Amino acid sequence: MNQIADILKLAREAQQQQVDAVLATVVRTEGSAYRRAGAMMLICENGRSVGMISGGCLEPHIIKRAFWLTRQGANVQVYQTGDDIEYADGVAQASVSEEGFDFNRGSDNKGTDNKYDEQDIDLDELNFGLGCNGRVHVLFERLATAMSLLNVISQVRQSQQPVTVATLIRSTIHFNTQNNPNSQLQIGLRLNLDNYIKSGKLTAIDANNSDKVVSNASSTVIHAIESLSEYKLLHKNAEYVIVKDDNDNLATEWLIQRLQPQIRLLICGAGNDVMPLVTMAKMQDWHVTVVDSRAQYATQRRFPEADSVMVLALNDSDTLLKLSKNAAIALMSHSLSQDRARLGVLLEHANHYKYLGQLGPRYRTERLIEEISTRFTNSASLNLGIKKLHYPIGYKLGGDGPEALALGIMAQVNAVVHNQNLSAENSDTHLSNTNCTTLFSTHIDSIETTATSARAAINLS
Repeated sequence: MNQIADILKLAREAQQQQVDAVLATVVRTEGSAYRRAGAMMLICENGRSVGMISGGCLEPHIIKRAFWLTRQGANVQVYQTGDDIEYADGVAQASVSEEGFDFNRGSDNKGTDNKYDEQDIDLDELNFGLGCNGRVHVLFERLATAMSLLNVISQVRQSQQPVTVATLIRSTIHFNTQNNPNSQLQIGLRLNLDNYIKSGKLTAIDANNSDKVVSNASSTVIHAIESLSEYKLLHKNAEYVIVKDDNDNLATEWLIQRLQPQIRLLICGAGNDVMPLVTMAKMQDWHVTVVDSRAQYATQRRFPEADSVMVLALNDSDTLLKLSKNAAIALMSHSLSQDRARLGVLLEHANHYKYLGQLGPRYRTERLIEEISTRFTNSASLNLGIKKLHYPIGYKLGGDGPEALALGIMAQVNAVVHNQNLSAENSDTHLSNTNCTTLFSTHIDSIETTATSARAAINLS
């Protein structure tokens, strides 16, 4: 199970059992860091914890400190992963070692306000002497506050619709309210940016935040939204944004997150070699569906880890398209009739899915494409489908057997879904645009030649 799923499960259990917890979230990284912004860890007061925000280096310290750090509200701490001596502005500065730190001793300046200043972080800006030369900024907040975000993540997983959220991690903005003439935006305030993109109005994902708070946040975060390109909002999972006021002074800092649904993997074929792929996909917290036209193969008993296993008739194109919506698809039936039926539908709807891979040698797939092309009247549609098809499926990582195949498929799907460039040694697993066009043209020429020959034969007779 993936860490996100573990965190959601433990958070629900903690709520039901009325156990308090702290959510630690990486909101910014500088230099080398094991986890990216958005990584989370949940620490319960009964000693249970799930998730990782580093490679295991920071977690022991954070588990000990989480509840003390949040005793007066959410705040951000900075952790260094450099050498034992850090250099700032060319001057060597001795680091604080964790071994010499008294975890029971407090600091007067911790948790007293809603902003963090790196100059004030004297205890928790520890240098762990790991040699990574990075800095990790971590937001700490109690479960009662963080649950609004976890609920949105759960909704995204259920609806399969992404949501863009802005989380305030620093603010110097003050404003007046009826109860407090010098109010400040609260660290951990989260706004739904999709509502602004659609309607021009910002809303907090936590209903407890008043319209006044959201209104004051709006004036600062809207500039942050407008400073991000559409590409970043739609295709990057996290973006750290600094917003300055009219005098070029820092006003707010935000973590902009694009909360994405689980990767959906549709496997067409239910042979034994599919089993390791299902296992590896579930380790990555992917949503896995296995289909086959053969009822004796497509059983939940054979694939207990899969989210869904079903018998799918060869002529049931509507269900196939429904299951393949925004999915990664692996054709692994070892059956010409099944692959011909599935591939014929999917090549025609190339914009419907994120990835399509066909198991088997190259000449087998090219034979299938040639057979399918005789039914196509729209050359552009088929050409687009061929461009998106990866065959033979998966990266060539070495090794042998179903497990090695599954590893190569997982690597390739990850690369394609996350827009990573194919490596040179694996570039032959996907046709170039030129080769796709040539292949399709060859098929059309072959069809036309066959038709000409047939007409000539008729005339001769």
